[in-house]
Amino acid sequence: MTETAETYDPTRYDRPSVTVDVVIFSLIERALHVLLVRRRHWPFEGRWAIPGGFVQSDETLDAAARRELEEETGVADIYLEQLYTFGDPGRDPRMRVISVAYIALVRADIHTLRVSEESTDVRWFPVSGLPGPLAFDHDEILATAIDRLRSKIEYTTLAFQLLPEVFSILELKHIYEQILGEGELDKGNFYRKIKEAGVLEETDMMREGRGRPTRLWRFKRDRGTKQFVFRWREDRSDT
Repeated sequence: MTETAETYDPTRYDRPSVTVDVVIFSLIERALHVLLVRRRHWPFEGRWAIPGGFVQSDETLDAAARRELEEETGVADIYLEQLYTFGDPGRDPRMRVISVAYIALVRADIHTLRVSEESTDVRWFPVSGLPGPLAFDHDEILATAIDRLRSKIEYTTLAFQLLPEVFSILELKHIYEQILGEGELDKGNFYRKIKEAGVLEETDMMREGRGRPTRLWRFKRDRGTKQFVFRWREDRSDT
């Protein structure tokens, strides 16, 4: 029978729950870190997890991601970008749950963390030293987020969200090295490529040190979130 507005029966179809998970990265003590919460309740009680939770019926996915992130960690007012949808039927032992994951970069020093009723701890961990297997399929979500982050910093201004208002090119280079995870980048090649990208403007400020003063730069705000070309893998030195 053809369905109409009068005959449609929503109970004929399965209605899986929907959650959001938010992968937040930061650079702490010169290493890439991810923000995790320690679960208070079943399932996976005591395991570390990516912050997130269920989407309410009257809110958008973006609103749910922001609400859950603030409720579980205290982090608010940041730029979030949708990462991927994870829907393996067995990913959650409670029921069929589909998760929409988000990704963001923040400066850890400007956010105060807090624990929610759903967790016992919230903490930054280096991505190279995670506290054992994560809850649910969060190891897979995190791996996907790292891959996306490494690809996006070569053609977007995402990495600049980890920097203060003014910075040295050496500081910017270190951020790229930590995110790409490929060791030290060729200094001269990096300087040339990032300047050619046209996303920096020189300031009249210098930073004093043991050697020559270092010139400070800032991100061109009029560029917004526009893409630019910085294909390091296509032009890196073999030496």
